[in-house]
Amino acid sequence: MADAASMNPAEHAAQEALATMYRCLDQRQSFLFEAGAGAGKTESLVRALRYLIDKQGSELLRQHQRIACITYTNVASDEITSRTDGHPVIVSATIHSFCWSLIKDFQPFLRKKIPELTNWKQKLTEAGVADVGARKIEYDLGYRSIKEDQVFIGHNDVLSLTVELMAQAKFRAVFTSRYPILLIDEYQDTNKELAHALLTYFIDAREGPLIGFFGDHWQKIYGDGCGKIEQSSLKFIGMKANFRSAPPIVDVLNKMRPELPQNVKDNKAEGAVTVYHTNDWTGTRLSGGHWLGDLPPKDAHDYLEKLKAQLVAEGWNFSPEETKILMLTHNILANEQGYNSLFEIFSDRRDALFKKEDPHISFLADTLEPACMAYENKLYGEMFAALGGHTPAIRSHADKTEWTDSMEKLLELRASSTIGAVIDHLRRSKKPHLPDGVEQKEQALEQYIEGKDSDKSIERVRDLKKVSYQEILALDRFIDEKTPFSTKHGVKGAEFENVLVVFGRGWNQYDFNKFLERADAPEKIPSDKRDAYERNRNLFYVTCSRPKKRLALLFTQKLSYQALGTLASWFGKGAIKSVVSA
Repeated sequence: MADAASMNPAEHAAQEALATMYRCLDQRQSFLFEAGAGAGKTESLVRALRYLIDKQGSELLRQHQRIACITYTNVASDEITSRTDGHPVIVSATIHSFCWSLIKDFQPFLRKKIPELTNWKQKLTEAGVADVGARKIEYDLGYRSIKEDQVFIGHNDVLSLTVELMAQAKFRAVFTSRYPILLIDEYQDTNKELAHALLTYFIDAREGPLIGFFGDHWQKIYGDGCGKIEQSSLKFIGMKANFRSAPPIVDVLNKMRPELPQNVKDNKAEGAVTVYHTNDWTGTRLSGGHWLGDLPPKDAHDYLEKLKAQLVAEGWNFSPEETKILMLTHNILANEQGYNSLFEIFSDRRDALFKKEDPHISFLADTLEPACMAYENKLYGEMFAALGGHTPAIRSHADKTEWTDSMEKLLELRASSTIGAVIDHLRRSKKPHLPDGVEQKEQALEQYIEGKDSDKSIERVRDLKKVSYQEILALDRFIDEKTPFSTKHGVKGAEFENVLVVFGRGWNQYDFNKFLERADAPEKIPSDKRDAYERNRNLFYVTCSRPKKRLALLFTQKLSYQALGTLASWFGKGAIKSVVSA
């Protein structure tokens, strides 16, 4: 970092926070490093790791100990490894893989506890076995399955079992002896039960590893995360810097969040913030459920197109490299992206669609598609790696021929047929195998009797199989950020030159008008409404903090006078504009 005389305001604030963090590391004081959007949280985490490498790396390696860095995604884990030059003292891993590395050797305990976990008794009964027996417990792709000599556990099982083991003194001793230092990235999204166990058995007990929590509770957007951590035993370090955004954007963030004010990198940097509403539209708005107050889809689309044209005239460049459109509305999103049928089929579980929690969607998007892409590029090793535990061994030339025939047919069906045709082909060829969760749904569908049985999840599979496979490709492109559009799940941590956010209805957990009405007096929010308020607040904050230079908000949902007042207090009255007609 530069010398004090040449530092900008953001660098001064960052230096203060880092100095406090280094003292905590030297004194083995566990801490919570709270870094608002654009503050450079990942850079601070990397600096902590490099500091530890320099100060303690050689000694830890001599003692066969490591520094653990838990991340939320594989991409983040790879980035940490790269930015610490793959130093052997650093173990960077996702929470699931890290926990599995800790618990996998406690096989007797795992065998005993698995039947007590949610839905495992039913799973064992369906498999025709009384208990786990002597089977080896394994964790691969996160699909539950029971084999002759193995039991594969799911993602949630790994975390639940780790929490159970944390109550055992022997396990905690093994944990601490292997990892005397633990840094957690995006702490707010850490599973709440696991976070509670770490706080209870290590922080409160003042034993175990030195723990550093890095993150921002205002950026918690995943449902099972712990969110805000308030613990007197933790040293709180607030990073009061913003290296990303221009002053007009940071001013809005500071008014929104005065308890963690940020200093900008360049006080003279140009930027702009504008809020557009559609209150003056004179047609009939949508009604009922979570659509209340929004524009009809065609009108919402027309408003978006009109505003984009206006912004282009003002100098915006809507290429994906320059501008991101964050679609916090389902009113026009699916039609824009080409997966409208999937959108309708998951009308009651849209978060599950975008988070790929459905077994069919998860397999097709996260396993089959990477395998097909690898096959098309003749990267056969990567293909089988993508298929993971679903792949039988190739023992002969005949096996190789069968795989080639199956994959060629699969590519043909992906291009021109339905999801059902692809699934049925895989059921026949078994190259690759379907995961147990998908196969079980398919078998249940075969036995399903229309009119007699009533099971929405089975009916969803039935409807899903009628959809063009191209919609899976469109959904996958959208989620993986290959378009100018996005939703909440892909945007956290990203930054763009310009950001246009479209706020509307259609999410059953989001109502931004109601959020804005409550934001002027959050201390008065009833306890039973607090979670909903924070969920809306966090998403609003995350989206508004993405741009470097220009931020524009478009509300297709009608806003109350009180909601407009909140926006005026944050953005300034002059920044609030009506888009009169589309």
